[in-house]
Amino acid sequence: MANDKLHLFTILPRLLITYLPTLLLQRLQAIIHSLTYRSLPPSSLKTVLVLGGSFTGTALARRLRQTLPTGYRVVLIEKNSHFNYSFNFPRYAIVSGLEERAFIPYTNLASSAPKGIFAQVQGNVVSVDGVKKEVELENGEKVGFEFLAVATGSRQGFPAKVQATEKRDGVEEFREFQERVRGSGRIAVVGGGAVGVQLSADVKEWFPEKEVLLVHSRERLLSGFGERLGDYVAGRLGEMGVKLRLGERPSVGSGEKATTLKFKDGSEEVFDLMIPCTGQIPNSSIISSLGPDVLAKSGRINVKPTLQLSDPAYPHIFALGDVAETYGPKMGRAGMMQAEIVVSNILSMIKGGEASKKYVPHFVEGALKLSLGKSESVIYVKESPERDILVPGKSKCKNEDLGIAQVWKHFGADTKDYSV
Repeated sequence: MANDKLHLFTILPRLLITYLPTLLLQRLQAIIHSLTYRSLPPSSLKTVLVLGGSFTGTALARRLRQTLPTGYRVVLIEKNSHFNYSFNFPRYAIVSGLEERAFIPYTNLASSAPKGIFAQVQGNVVSVDGVKKEVELENGEKVGFEFLAVATGSRQGFPAKVQATEKRDGVEEFREFQERVRGSGRIAVVGGGAVGVQLSADVKEWFPEKEVLLVHSRERLLSGFGERLGDYVAGRLGEMGVKLRLGERPSVGSGEKATTLKFKDGSEEVFDLMIPCTGQIPNSSIISSLGPDVLAKSGRINVKPTLQLSDPAYPHIFALGDVAETYGPKMGRAGMMQAEIVVSNILSMIKGGEASKKYVPHFVEGALKLSLGKSESVIYVKESPERDILVPGKSKCKNEDLGIAQVWKHFGADTKDYSV
C-alpha cells in the first residue's frame, strides 16, 4: 500500500496539468460572458431547460449560465426546496444534531450571473413532450424549451436519500431514524455498497454496544469496485465489530416479522431494526412516453456518445448523470464531467453546428473516498483494468459533519443558515 500512496501522488500532478488549463479557461469564459451578455425581456428568450438539481444538474446549470449567448437563458427545475448533500446522509442518519446541514439553500446558485440568464422553479415534472418542446409540472404549469437536459438521477430509500421535498420534513426523517437507531440493540444493514458500509461503520463507532450485521448479496463488499477494496473494507469492519454475511439475499418477513431475515441455509435472525441499503431506480419515467426505445433495459435513458437521446427524433434532448445509460460510473463526479460535454454540444448547436463532443469516461470519475467511522478512511482509484490504487488513512476532517462547510461555501451559502 505504500507503493499505492506513492503512485497516487504521481498521478495528482498529471491530473492537475490536464484539468487546470480547462478550469482557468472556464473562469475566463465566465468573466467575458458576464461583460458581454445582454439582458432581454423574458418573453424574447429561448430556454435551455435542466431537469434535476442534484450534483449533475447544478453543475450543468452553472456552466450554462456562464456560457449561453444573449437571447438564451437556463431554467432549472428541481422538486426539492434545498440541495440534498447525499454523500453525508449515512453519517447524519446516525449522529444527531447534524441533519440540518445536509440541506443547502439554492438561493445563491446564480450569484454573479448576468440578470435574466437564470431562473429556478421548484416543482415536479410529470411529462415531457419532445415534439411541442415543453414539460408539464404536477401543478399543471407548462414550461417550453429549445433544448432539454434530463439530470433527474435515481431514487433510493432512506438513508441513501430522503423522501421529503421540503427541508423541514427531510430533517424530521433524519431525527426519526436517529431515534430508531438509538432504541435498537440488534441492527441489520442489508446492502454492502458505499451507503451500507458507511452506515454500518458509523453505527458501530458511535454505538459500540449495539450488534450490527451487514448483509450483502455478493461474495464481496463494494462489488462495483475492485477486489482489494472489498477485502480491505471487510477487514476494517471486522476489526470494528461489525458482523458480515456475504453472498446472501435474505427474505424479509412481513407484519410483526418485518425485522426478521431468513437466510439461504434456512436460519432466521430477528433484529430490532432492519435498514435496506440496496438498489437504485433511475428517475426516467417522465421521458418514457417519447418512444419504445428511449429507455434501456436498466431503466436508464439511452444516449449517444454526445449524450443526446439515441432516438434521432430528439437531437435537442440530452440526458446525463445517473439517469443516462453511459459507460461512465454512476457517481457525482462523472455527472459533472458529462455536464461539460452537454454544454459544449448545446453551444455548438445554438451556433448552427453539430453536437460533436463525445463523452469518454476518465478513471478519475470513479475515484472513491470512503469514511469508515470517526477517523478512518480509504481512497480507491481504478486506474486501468490492470491497476488499481488503495490508500487507507486517517480522516483529515476533524468535524463529525465531514467538512460540510466547504460544500455550503461552494454553493454560496452561509453556514450561519444551517437551520434555514
